[in-house]
Amino acid sequence: MKWLALHIDTSPAGLEPVETMLSGLGIDGLVIEDEGDFRRFLEQNRQYWDYVDEELDRSMTGKCRVTFYAEESEAGFAQVAAVRIAMAELKRARPECAPLLLTMDGVEDADWENNWKAFYKPMEIGERLIVIPDWEEADPQGRVALRLNPGLAFGTGSHATTRLCLTALERTVTPGMRVLDLGCGSGILSIAALLLGAAEAAACDIDEKAVDIAYENAALNGVGRERYTVLAGDVLTDPGLRRELGGGYHMVVANIVSDVIIALAPAVGDLLAEGGLFLCSGIIDERAGEVRAALEASGFTVLEENRSEGWHSFLCR
Repeated sequence: MKWLALHIDTSPAGLEPVETMLSGLGIDGLVIEDEGDFRRFLEQNRQYWDYVDEELDRSMTGKCRVTFYAEESEAGFAQVAAVRIAMAELKRARPECAPLLLTMDGVEDADWENNWKAFYKPMEIGERLIVIPDWEEADPQGRVALRLNPGLAFGTGSHATTRLCLTALERTVTPGMRVLDLGCGSGILSIAALLLGAAEAAACDIDEKAVDIAYENAALNGVGRERYTVLAGDVLTDPGLRRELGGGYHMVVANIVSDVIIALAPAVGDLLAEGGLFLCSGIIDERAGEVRAALEASGFTVLEENRSEGWHSFLCR
């Protein structure tokens, strides 16, 4: 198995927030390079050497970097996409963490869009769906075909959390449903719901780029804006966005991270129609019990708990 070495350059103030962000995405085994620690180490151990290699000294100047590793595969590139979206939110919320530049052994993140395409192939998901990259050809063989060009937004179908949601959607979406996708990324979940029979869907994401990407993917599947609305913003902090989204949804989907799901749980009830369903994923093993408790404390009954590759999803009413 091949691995990708990925680096996030940040500021001294950004090291801890970046570590926390990666941990929330289930990424551990980090390598931290910090000029401040390097200088302190030199001062405290000066008695052990007569000089410091000039090249090493130059290489550490101004450096605050977190390195992590991902598989060179569809899942690995999906994980990187999730990191990029989390970085965009961190950059917005914590400007002191700049520059927040993601590189892969010298490859700038502007090059990701082309690099990951080589690893993204048609995928059969569940009993009814097949996700087909827009640049690939595939025979659906009777399955519902979802064509997708996710760009740099999270949501290709390759990540376990997305597959958990898609398989739950194909079991639960019925004709006439209204669906809301919170943290929509590429739009894969809300577009899938429409292709599976939902009458209309709305979606939102904190990353403004996701709006254009989701609309473009909807168009690839013949879904027009009369049935599909995508907005940018944070439903937890933006009352204007909540008013624009409205309520009365038969299903709300959120494939995000545990902390956001916990924060969303008390608010989702206002978005749902009576008897509506809340489908959430992006929950690592260690947080599943905590998320379930938060859902139940907010009045939800967990109908299903499903697990794949260390990730959990909950379907609630």
